[in-house]
Amino acid sequence: MAGSFFFALTMEAQMNSAASEIARRLGREAEAVCRHYLSNGRKQGRYWIVGDIENTPGRSLYVRLTGPAHGPGAAGKWADAATGEHGDLLDLIAAAHHLQSFGETLDEARRFLSLPRPEPPQRERQSAPTGSPEAARRLFAMGRPVGGTLAERYLRRRGLSGLGDAPALRFHPCCYYWREGQPKDTPPETWPALLAKVTDVNGNLTGVHRTWLDPATARKAPLDPSRKAMGNLLGHGVRIGTASDILAAGEGLESTLSVRMALPNMPVISALSANHLAALILPTGLQRLYIAADADEAGDMATANLIKRAGAVGIETIRLISLGGDFNEDLRKLGRDDLRTHLGQQLATADFSRLLSDEH
Repeated sequence: MAGSFFFALTMEAQMNSAASEIARRLGREAEAVCRHYLSNGRKQGRYWIVGDIENTPGRSLYVRLTGPAHGPGAAGKWADAATGEHGDLLDLIAAAHHLQSFGETLDEARRFLSLPRPEPPQRERQSAPTGSPEAARRLFAMGRPVGGTLAERYLRRRGLSGLGDAPALRFHPCCYYWREGQPKDTPPETWPALLAKVTDVNGNLTGVHRTWLDPATARKAPLDPSRKAMGNLLGHGVRIGTASDILAAGEGLESTLSVRMALPNMPVISALSANHLAALILPTGLQRLYIAADADEAGDMATANLIKRAGAVGIETIRLISLGGDFNEDLRKLGRDDLRTHLGQQLATADFSRLLSDEH
């Protein structure tokens, strides 16, 4: 089992190495890449200028045509001044052809560069049990930081920014999806996915939550359901920040992240459902627990159960009340500053200075 895990990490490293080499080659041909994939743009000095990554005429997106092979200012790096999106020429190619997997993107780049497609390694693969913590660890290891990816675009659509380097979040360009009732001998679909790491109180990975994404819209993919979790989830959650004496616990990932957006100094954990919120294992040393449950019957029941369990071990609890159905709805409707004000009115007096401070 361990051998299979390390082989998966080795293969990921090889793919990343191949991608880096192809990105460097594309950078050397940056102007030719732009003329081919962003034909509605034009060269201006050291840059290629176009409206957006989908080749709309305009002046918002800038592609650097010259520069070092890698690092800041590298040739091929681009940024969209209007949306804040950024990336390299592989990201540009994926968007231009609406490619749904990293492998397809590399194949298209090789075709443009007239490079041969490498032969896949021959090895008998030992698969981890479907849905197991081991399978979850492998999947998360294959992801990459969300910065500059479709996952970051999805989060921005939900009003969530500044999460590009969050260690609990990753992006997988071609994550398997099995439809309900799909025969086991038929191949799964692949869709891009936002991965969220589920950990226990000691920080050990126990599962992964997947949100499949539509590459054409940067919204949730047209799948039912569009979210699934794997591994051991009960009592655990997706953690942003390190809990010490205070913690905010919520249900859905985006709702909990919205609390963190408004209060950047507040450590948060997403239990991913009301039932799991009620069963959350509370960390040692916790003194005050803010409960950010959804405004519905399931959220009320989860809150009541969690208040009872926390009270039994001497932890003070405060329920954070949303104005809408959840805190992501509030964030998108009110904006970050007004949500911050709304949540600030509900904080314990002892937490004002550190949670409402602009330093984070």
